[in-house]
Amino acid sequence: MHSIQEVQNHIKEAVGYIKKQITLKPKIGIILGTGLGSLVDGIELGGTVDYDKIPHFPVSTVESHAGKLLFGHLKGKPVVCMQGRFHYYEGYSFQQIAFPIRVMKRLGIESLIVSNAAGGMNPNFKPGDIMLIKDHINFFPGNPLIGPNDDSMGDRFPDMYDLYYCGYQQTAKAVALAQGLPLQVGVYVGLTGPCLETAAEYRMLRGFGADAVGMSTVPEVIAAHHLKIKILAFSIITDMGLADNMHPCSLEDVIGAASKTEPKLRELIAGCVERM
Repeated sequence: MHSIQEVQNHIKEAVGYIKKQITLKPKIGIILGTGLGSLVDGIELGGTVDYDKIPHFPVSTVESHAGKLLFGHLKGKPVVCMQGRFHYYEGYSFQQIAFPIRVMKRLGIESLIVSNAAGGMNPNFKPGDIMLIKDHINFFPGNPLIGPNDDSMGDRFPDMYDLYYCGYQQTAKAVALAQGLPLQVGVYVGLTGPCLETAAEYRMLRGFGADAVGMSTVPEVIAAHHLKIKILAFSIITDMGLADNMHPCSLEDVIGAASKTEPKLRELIAGCVERM
């Protein structure tokens, strides 16, 4: 584990490199999940930086995750978009997963929009639904805030009140209504993966009050909340994990379902950004 000073130095080096390539100061960060890479189509691009060129930045190893930091404007707002994210199951530490969030904060973001592909467990959901995340359950074996706390980033014991910023939830509901888009609302549970859940696990997670399950989002959101960044998050329900009605599911199925719903999520995110 790196010391506070080492982490600060790594962030400074990454930000310094990016600022040499890009002059735009983003206000909103966007993280794109599995099969959601073309959400960037609505962004007026001002420049891109490859992850593997940024000092200390992790590199995505997952199919469908491009590995680029995109800068530009969406609905007139300056944004930075992570096209490809990092997962615990790839072998990254929680500190590495949090690193891009801390870099984006130093670049200027005040808000973060997160998207992911998730398995639905609420029987009222169906594949292709979009779920607004209202809360989460952390089932990862750790947390990006473990270790010495950097008081310049945030509190030692940040509370999780209004974790998914209520004001942005209201905005998302209003935009979905205006667009005639059905929007589910629910609790996301984060697990390590990379295997999907067993029927018994789906039953347990549903019993705990979770509506959708995935392998990302929770570590990034905790890191962002620690930095006092306001968060808005969505899951595309790509498959259903109903314990008594299980079916085989492949990565191709997940990416296919995500890409079908992606244009709707793109419009929803753009509408939310416009009102932020």
